[in-house]
Amino acid sequence: MQYRPLGRTAWNVSTVSFGAWAIGGTWGPVDDAESMAALHRALDLGVNFFDTADVYGDGHSERLIGRLRRERSEPFYVATKMGRRLSPHAAEGFTRESLTAFAERSLVNLGFEALDLVQLHCPPTQVYYMPEVFGVLDDLVRAGKVRHYGVSVEKVEEGLKAIEYPGVQSVQVIYNMLRQRPAERLLPEAQRRGVGILARLPLSSGLLTGKLTAQSTFAQDDHRHFNREGAGFDRGETFSGIDYAAGLEAVEALKPLVPAGMSLAQMAIAWISMNPAVTCSIPGCKRVAQVDENLAAADLPPLSDAAMKAVAEVYERHAKPLVHPRW
Repeated sequence: MQYRPLGRTAWNVSTVSFGAWAIGGTWGPVDDAESMAALHRALDLGVNFFDTADVYGDGHSERLIGRLRRERSEPFYVATKMGRRLSPHAAEGFTRESLTAFAERSLVNLGFEALDLVQLHCPPTQVYYMPEVFGVLDDLVRAGKVRHYGVSVEKVEEGLKAIEYPGVQSVQVIYNMLRQRPAERLLPEAQRRGVGILARLPLSSGLLTGKLTAQSTFAQDDHRHFNREGAGFDRGETFSGIDYAAGLEAVEALKPLVPAGMSLAQMAIAWISMNPAVTCSIPGCKRVAQVDENLAAADLPPLSDAAMKAVAEVYERHAKPLVHPRW
């Protein structure tokens, strides 16, 4: 496993970490015993950073990670997210009272004395223009409820605005072989300012495993079934926002580029690590086999210049017109 600094936190975190959305729900059936086995396996293999949210299974994902900390002695960091519990999910709801309540609820779910890293969970764009919201986060740090804070964004522009606030330590953003726009401005600027980047959806909701087909079906409660058009939340969170059929075409174009000795999923994760501005990717896992395959990517040799160029050409041809202007 390799490690990189996360912003100005003085933490060094595993370049391939653990995304805990899947163990909470909306990715089909989950089994807690299987989820705990996956969490333990990740720690065994050197992961020291776990990303979750208070809405993943209505706190279930947080509670599982809290259990992991009680069952293991190794130190590790936990990032959670808050704000999506607001109904309606509107900028005016991001008040001192609501943010404090969300933080305190996550503390209970996790069983922690302080949240390692809390992130605003893809709030409305207007929130990034409300300095009072970031003032509340500063106060939560001063009160000892939160050690550090960051943001999870939908759009590049939101990330660029967020890092103007000096307390923001990290930006979580969708960045993968089918969503490359963050590399143009956001990633270099975050690196310049000493802000960590957490790359979510590194496998584009499973598209970049190469295992999905036109005949693949998904459970009713799986967002890959109900959110393809953005019915539940931002469309970009499902298959990176690319039309499913177009995504499958892009994957077919990527498959011949996979170097010998690695899978397409491992190449996708290795591709993200090629950008030094990225602190870590957070592939979702809910089974030990997924952990093993994803984490093996951390020890692979760098991709060649020719491979990186070829991936860029696939993006230009198959994905850029569909996703680049939107996020």
